[in-house]
Amino acid sequence: MTSKEYFLGVDIGGTKCAVLAGTDNMEILDRVQFPTLTEKRPEQAILKILEHISELRKRYHDLNLLSIGISCGGPLNSKTGVIHSPPNLPGWDDIPIVDIIKEKTGVPTFIQNDANACALAEWKFGAGKGCENMVFLTFGTGMGAGLILNGRLYTGTNDNAGEVGHIRLADDGPVGYNKAGSFEGFCSGGGITRLAQIIAEEKLKTGKHPSYCRSLEELQDINTAQLAKLANEGDKDALELFEISAKKLGAGLSIIIDIINPERIVIGSVYARNKQLFDKISTAMIEREALEPAWKVCEIVPAELGEKVGDFASLSVAIDGFNRNK
Repeated sequence: MTSKEYFLGVDIGGTKCAVLAGTDNMEILDRVQFPTLTEKRPEQAILKILEHISELRKRYHDLNLLSIGISCGGPLNSKTGVIHSPPNLPGWDDIPIVDIIKEKTGVPTFIQNDANACALAEWKFGAGKGCENMVFLTFGTGMGAGLILNGRLYTGTNDNAGEVGHIRLADDGPVGYNKAGSFEGFCSGGGITRLAQIIAEEKLKTGKHPSYCRSLEELQDINTAQLAKLANEGDKDALELFEISAKKLGAGLSIIIDIINPERIVIGSVYARNKQLFDKISTAMIEREALEPAWKVCEIVPAELGEKVGDFASLSVAIDGFNRNK
């Protein structure tokens, strides 16, 4: 690639969207952000996306646009380029977003779900650099994975590879991925909040209460950021929650290590911000549950890109799609 070439990234989220221009070494040339406004249906957001793509192309008319990459919450089909009713995008039902953008721009366009897109970004520009076999775990609002196998993104037969949040780790527990006791139920921001609410409700019924909730009315005010702050300050009740989550994280990672045999697992969001609350317990669980030759060659590290990951993710989809289709 020369200095006369660039890519466009489109990051579609439930709250906001971003369109950005950048190079293959992640120099962000320009970026515009706007609210998704899901109540106005997808047509409004798509129109804004197309408008901003057009504006950026005019601004960089002297450069050659190689491809456009889209990062969006799933479910979606990266092969057909269709978004299939993501829970955070009400009304986005069977939207052929790739065909829409390609038809309007004439530029090769590619899409990946946000976990796969973030996996590409961390692999190329973050904590996964240099790996041939890497797993990226979101550990944010939900729990999903992106798989880099033998130096390529692996998405499965119909884009369902990496849905590790659906694995059941216990017969009962907080619900995640519509399944009680799932990996997502125990190891996600939403899951830890639900776990805290379950434990608080049980204690309140017996006349007791945890430090983070003193009445039934306060149950809905619990959030994982608050709980992590308390745990990092040494609060016993909050630490108990993260100990449960850390054990389940270790159990889930053990399954991934045994099946995938990765050299590195990169974990984002809640884990990346609170690594110290998980590592000792989850590592002990891995060493107990996983095959020793597999866990000994696997590093578990926090994601590096932080708030930049959304921008890097969409551009990474553009770059990966272009390189695959040269």
